[in-house]
Amino acid sequence: MNKSQFNHLFEQLESLKDEVEGVEFWSARDLQNLFQYTQWRNFEKVIQKAAISVKNSSQNESDHFAEVSKMVEIGSKTKRTLKDYALTRYACYLIAQNGDPNKEEIAFAQSYFALQTRKQELVEKRLEEIERLRERDKLTVSEKLLSQLAFEHGVDGKGFGYIRAMGDKAFFGGKTTQEMKNKLSVPKGRPLADYLETPLLTGKELATNITNYNIKNKNLQGTNQIADEHSINNDEIRQVLIRRGIVPEELPAAEDAKKVKRRLESERKKLLKGKKKK
Repeated sequence: MNKSQFNHLFEQLESLKDEVEGVEFWSARDLQNLFQYTQWRNFEKVIQKAAISVKNSSQNESDHFAEVSKMVEIGSKTKRTLKDYALTRYACYLIAQNGDPNKEEIAFAQSYFALQTRKQELVEKRLEEIERLRERDKLTVSEKLLSQLAFEHGVDGKGFGYIRAMGDKAFFGGKTTQEMKNKLSVPKGRPLADYLETPLLTGKELATNITNYNIKNKNLQGTNQIADEHSINNDEIRQVLIRRGIVPEELPAAEDAKKVKRRLESERKKLLKGKKKK
């Protein structure tokens, strides 16, 4: 999500917000399109599902999902009364949680409504953390496939370690995996990828996916062929990053991905617990 899209979504949700006696709320009809639901009946099912989760947590669902009416124009200056809901921030958060986080609007809404703040920079930071964790997970999947393909094409455990090491060395301009771990102060036994910034995770995943494709497409066999392929692909991606002003080995360490994941999960649990007390 670029800065312009982020600002647009933030301003849109801020403009749709209303307040009564100090309580923020949003109209479900206003949020329907933002959450990418073309039909009201489908969006209402999600609303009802979220309301049930509130009820099951021993809260009063009417405190968060107030049924109201909304006047809308349907053409020729004719107006019609439609069913609507006044949704609290918590209700909106639960509804967003039922959406597809791979959609930028849903991922944005999850962060926007999760934070009890209007500070734009905090919402943006949380979105960046979610994106980084997503890229980290994608790299894990691509590396698992690389391991599987390597073993199927005549590589043993030691050979696979060599393949990964050659990929890292090409990606980081000749620095070994251990040298990068030392530079970024990665704790012993932890993977380097948990401390890489999002562009590097994305680059490593792309290089690995290309290697995976060519192992199958070119029927590469053995450690040397696959290691050469992986090295070339990592170097190619490195050159792209450098042309865009990103030198992989010069970026500082990112926050431990596991720590970020625990913090986001803790925020989610605190949000739920906090609402139960009200």
